[in-house]
Amino acid sequence: MPHSLAPELFSQASIAFDLDGTLVDTAPDLVRALNAVIRPRGLSDVLVDDVRAMVGRGARALIERAHARQGVALEDETAVALVSEFIEVYKADVAAESRVFPEVEETLAAMQQAGASLSVCTNKPSVLSDLLLQKLGLSRYFDRVIGPERTAAKKPAADHVHDALGQGHRYAGMVGDSAPDADAARAAGVPCLIMSYGYSEQPAGSLGADRLIHEFSHVPESLAALWQPRSA
Repeated sequence: MPHSLAPELFSQASIAFDLDGTLVDTAPDLVRALNAVIRPRGLSDVLVDDVRAMVGRGARALIERAHARQGVALEDETAVALVSEFIEVYKADVAAESRVFPEVEETLAAMQQAGASLSVCTNKPSVLSDLLLQKLGLSRYFDRVIGPERTAAKKPAADHVHDALGQGHRYAGMVGDSAPDADAARAAGVPCLIMSYGYSEQPAGSLGADRLIHEFSHVPESLAALWQPRSA
């Protein structure tokens, strides 16, 4: 848990965070909704651990991957309908089993208190992100929640990160857990931290982040170490 953050850095900083797998362990609720949608189509249930490797590119990609893993073709029109169904099922009990990762809330509060502008940069549908953050008591830490419908192009596009970070900052950072986060930060020219505990298709250490960290409480010191040379 950070005790004292440098105000000369954080008061001039804007930091964007991925949501699923970075701030919140949402896999149990995602798999519940996913299985409710695919089971009537004759597909076998997806396991929670498998979902953790499939999250990161949005609801449609999650559904498409569930079908592809079981060798089932999915037409575009059907995919659109299943996404709508998935959203309704998930939304009905969005935080039933989802839990904020350890040290997240304390660390967000410390960075906010030090003057940082915090935002969420997620490929999760915005209506679900808003609701989840509200249910878990995290909304108060964020100036902006930028889902895929609130940006010109979603992660891994640079626009998504830029829209989340906003304007008027001297220092910036992206904190995530998967390739879309690392790729979007790189495209945006923003330092990136990757959490080792998150949802990634590839080994977290192979994503090319500026720092790989294992505990959320290490976010501030890791960002400060990346920013410090620029403040001289």
